[in-house]
Amino acid sequence: MLTAEQERIIDATAPVVAEHLDTITRQFYPLMFERYPEVAPFFNQTHQADGGQPRALASSVLAYVQLRKEPEKVRTAMATVVSKHVSLGIQPDQYPIVGECLMVAIGEVLGDAVTPEVADAWGALYQELATLLIELEDASYREFAERPGGWRGTRLFRIAETRQESAVIRSFVLKPVDGGPVADYQPGQFIGLKLSIDGETVHRHYSLSGIPNGESYRLSIKREPGGKVSQHFHDTLDVGDELELLQPSGQLILDETTSPVMLISGGVGQTPMLPMACRALEQGRQVVYVHAAQEREQHAFADELDALAKKDYPGTLTSVTLYERGEGDGRADHIGRVNRELLERHLPDGSPECYFVGPQGFMTAVDEALQELGVPAERRHYEHFGPSRPLHAA
Repeated sequence: MLTAEQERIIDATAPVVAEHLDTITRQFYPLMFERYPEVAPFFNQTHQADGGQPRALASSVLAYVQLRKEPEKVRTAMATVVSKHVSLGIQPDQYPIVGECLMVAIGEVLGDAVTPEVADAWGALYQELATLLIELEDASYREFAERPGGWRGTRLFRIAETRQESAVIRSFVLKPVDGGPVADYQPGQFIGLKLSIDGETVHRHYSLSGIPNGESYRLSIKREPGGKVSQHFHDTLDVGDELELLQPSGQLILDETTSPVMLISGGVGQTPMLPMACRALEQGRQVVYVHAAQEREQHAFADELDALAKKDYPGTLTSVTLYERGEGDGRADHIGRVNRELLERHLPDGSPECYFVGPQGFMTAVDEALQELGVPAERRHYEHFGPSRPLHAA
């Protein structure tokens, strides 16, 4: 717990730190990778290059500074951070590395303004945050390990089946090498994995695109231009190959109401939406499923969704498909992009819960359109590709 003097110093210096926090976090990561190269595999270097990871860290630090005196709110604000850490298998002994390098970055950016007293106060604040995250992550690890089919750390899985879903998306069905059951998860969640590419260890997390079945997990991965891991999956990995999985995690899960559901996805953002649609339909809820693909060749899971809409849940599931370009070939209901008019036309009555996933530009457009349509923030649920960045004040 911080002393009264440390609390005073944090309150006095927080505006200055906040003003320079983006610069601090941009400086922090290269410094940490130079001092501790062993932590680099835990980070997606694409998100380093585009600034996503530094912005995510800055947002988390600011959220903690602003909410730290309200325990329930700060735990809610840190939920996404905990989910990402759990999917990477982050351990307590890694936190001192982050703390050391973050304090050095603060000192380098703010210079003489960081007196010994200021450094001591911010160091204590970081330790307070680290202690909270370690506690929350340990609770998550323990809860999952105690589930039927659960585990702690990594578990070896083998690729049992692959399927080309579109020109750019391929599915991989994974079963445990030990032959045991696998724990259920919440539809909409992702799972972390650890693999070796050309002798280098890398970590990634991907949405689980199938419904829980107790026997296997399904990942559906888009081939990304220049994507080291995605190309490894598409070009190198095949049936029989093995990789290590961590536990499922993530906050994009269905609420516990009976309200109608609108699921809106762009591109491979469809992967968490499929199991969410199945779960909502099982609950007897009305579901409107809006999916935007660039063109017919990149439209994945069309047959799977058709079976749900026409055979399994006729009248309960409404599917709306858009292609940004090209001809619909009988598959697309619209040519163009998701916009306010289209969402208004298909938005269910009865205070629907809206979930949306896709690239950043898509996400922003959908969020703005839903706001204009009067959907309140608490009914707009979203997940980003890569590090989370707030679209709106929750």
